[in-house]
Amino acid sequence: MVVLLSESASLTARETLTVLGSDGIRADVLTVGRLPIGRFSRWCRRVIAAPAPGADPLGYLSLVAGLCSAGEYEAVLATHEQAWLFAAGRHLLPAGAPVAVAPAESFDRVAGKVEFAALCDELGVPQPRWWRCDQRPARVPYPHWVKASYGTAGRAVRRVHTAEQERQAVDELSRDGGPVMGQAPAAGEYGQVQALFEHGRLVAAHTSVAIGAGAGGSAAARLSVDHPAAREHAARVGAHLRWHGGLTLDYFHVHGQPEFIECNPRTVEPGNAARAGVDLPRLTIALSQGGPLPGHPVIGRPGVRTRGALALAIGAAERYRTRAAVLGVLRDCAVRRGETGQAEEVLTPIIRDPLSTVPLAAAAALLVASPGSAAALASGAVRSYSVGPATIALVRAPAGT
Repeated sequence: MVVLLSESASLTARETLTVLGSDGIRADVLTVGRLPIGRFSRWCRRVIAAPAPGADPLGYLSLVAGLCSAGEYEAVLATHEQAWLFAAGRHLLPAGAPVAVAPAESFDRVAGKVEFAALCDELGVPQPRWWRCDQRPARVPYPHWVKASYGTAGRAVRRVHTAEQERQAVDELSRDGGPVMGQAPAAGEYGQVQALFEHGRLVAAHTSVAIGAGAGGSAAARLSVDHPAAREHAARVGAHLRWHGGLTLDYFHVHGQPEFIECNPRTVEPGNAARAGVDLPRLTIALSQGGPLPGHPVIGRPGVRTRGALALAIGAAERYRTRAAVLGVLRDCAVRRGETGQAEEVLTPIIRDPLSTVPLAAAAALLVASPGSAAALASGAVRSYSVGPATIALVRAPAGT
């Protein structure tokens, strides 16, 4: 079995290769840069140069359409924001293209942070107090978060402690003309619920909490947990939107009771879920093919720890900007010390996938030599796969078609 990944620069793409490889499935990957992290895997069969989806969406979709028409792939897996592009440009792909995405109108409700917050209010899904910055109430709490509606990998979010910091953040994040929101901090521990839907029916769900931070505060190491309330709210969102494909909701929780802060309209890093019994890539392949799916939702088991050593090293460099912090993370992973060090490696599993040593070693050397390079390292990957509203408008089908 061979599948096509929509990009190969993200951590999600790299973890997807790990999960697919464990299932005996190989992948061709699309790439914008010369040396994406997904290139370095024995489970990557072929690397295909592609136009940048954000800069040339029509060229990108034309390439995907041609690859689908050849009939070589069991499924096309959207590993990042190309899911939104596939939804809006579905009319530009072959009718039988094996890709599972929700309607573009459903993406409109969750792709932006402002839009998702409004949807949570509509559905009664718990979230911290929020407001649009162009309709700012007279009194707001400090500190709080200022968020551009569109942005990924934590790059469009600022924590502000004063009115002056707030003003600067709003000015900076509103430069592209998109909406900006403010939101009070949520209490508790950061978690995610990853869900897969078949036209609104919940097929699988997995909840995890962060035990190690990567770039932008992302979950570079995870512990699977049992949070029924988070799953129930995710199921409500998916059912309301008749969602088809992967959907990931970020939340903070106290004793398992969540307050949601963001939605990623796609499947994110699937390694922890797979180790906990929820194989999202394989289930997505079945969904893309219209094949048989479980009659009852598959739920991940708690207590599974996984990590991405490379992501942890980038996170340490970004936060502390010291060689000691980077070397400490790498040492803990090498000798399996501490909670994150003892977790199973799902990003660059060098024993099972020796080629993954290459990006791990290269990034480690760069971060040790220059810890301040972490932001550039992460931003370079983001630029290669990001898609925004202006790009979506270029490919969207006219109304009524």
